Amino acid sequence: MDPITASVLMPCSSQANHASSGQHWQCISGCGACCRLDPSERGEAIEALNAHQRELYLSMVGADGWCIHFDTGGRRCRIYDQRPDFCRVENLMSLFGSPNQGEQAPASPSQANQDGQLDQRRGAKAPEQAKDLEQVAQLQATLELQAANELAISCCKQQIRSEYGGRGRVMRRFLRAIRQQP
Repeated sequence: MDPITASVLMPCSSQANHASSGQHWQCISGCGACCRLDPSERGEAIEALNAHQRELYLSMVGADGWCIHFDTGGRRCRIYDQRPDFCRVENLMSLFGSPNQGEQAPASPSQANQDGQLDQRRGAKAPEQAKDLEQVAQLQATLELQAANELAISCCKQQIRSEYGGRGRVMRRFLRAIRQQP
């Protein structure tokens, strides 16, 4: 492996080990902690939204701070299948970013050479470079998924703790659910 690929892989391996805790985010029924939209408690979330999303978000806040589409009795979303993009956990990374943002692998070996990331003068052969680039791209994609998973788990824990307590029944159910394989 060439020194450039090694320098990219080394920092990532420590992140991968941290992410391999075996926890996999999943929503649990009967929770709804994320439906607490009170702007005084969700400033960071509101700041991450664009103007249209922000307007929609604020229009969804009920007088009690809960989403107007949240069924408090059944603890479920009444518009789950049609909920806005900012209500979808899979969009958290696009809203809040990633710890690896800005560290993207080149799309191709030729782009890498254009960008100066791989240099023929170092003696590396083109097929090896392509293989190394492919491995780096795969690792970065994996790390991005792991980062998204960790962000989702962290956000849910924070919301659940805030709404139902850190040792309550909902938190215990969530912790049990994320330990299960997807």
